[in-house]
Amino acid sequence: MRLERKPVVLIGDGPVAEAKRRLLERAGAVIVGEDAAGAALAVVANGDEAAVARLRARGLLLNVVDRPDLCDFTLPAIVDRDPVLVAIGTGGASAGLAAALRQRLESLLPASLGRLAEALFGARDSLRRRFPDIDVRRRAIGALLAAGGPLDPLAEHDDPVAAISAVEAAPGRTERVEIASADPDALTVRAARLLGLADRLYVEGDVPDAILDRARADAHRIADTPPRVPAPGLTLHLIWKSE
Repeated sequence: MRLERKPVVLIGDGPVAEAKRRLLERAGAVIVGEDAAGAALAVVANGDEAAVARLRARGLLLNVVDRPDLCDFTLPAIVDRDPVLVAIGTGGASAGLAAALRQRLESLLPASLGRLAEALFGARDSLRRRFPDIDVRRRAIGALLAAGGPLDPLAEHDDPVAAISAVEAAPGRTERVEIASADPDALTVRAARLLGLADRLYVEGDVPDAILDRARADAHRIADTPPRVPAPGLTLHLIWKSE
């Protein structure tokens, strides 16, 4: 939700309320009191159920700290690499878990990630001209940003514009992956990465849905063996090997 210059009610004081205030102000919100007009959202940081009832009667959407049963929305833990924003939410189950994941991601995402995003944004028109077919363009960018690729998002890059200018259309290829367990956590790093990148899945045997769900939602699924000549992009041949 875009909060720039929009009023948001904040009720409560102390460290918890101040933390919510900082988060909302960082998003550009204008913090107002309960009686202010024009607000669509409210954060109740002190557990005041009477205030919750009054605000809900006015039609405001509520976040009530430590009361997920009363929340219409939650405030995620955030990793900010402007303009890249990673939000970690648990649906109110555990703010501590969201915070722990944020801390881990903070150490993984380089400071240059925002510059990479801006370089990709600036290159959109030239990429469209070079790769007018959207699927070809998506695959070229995917190869550019793949793990270990020229612009791996988890690595620092001094000149992302040069790498974007040099990107070529990704050739078609087929990769074979044998699946020996129905547990997706047992996937190898390679298998998990290929599932996330594949344009189409040729499925041989009863590969469990829990494994197939790790693939992109828009990847085509075909119950057959792949053709000898691969189609453009990445074809994944999944083979069920469990006894």
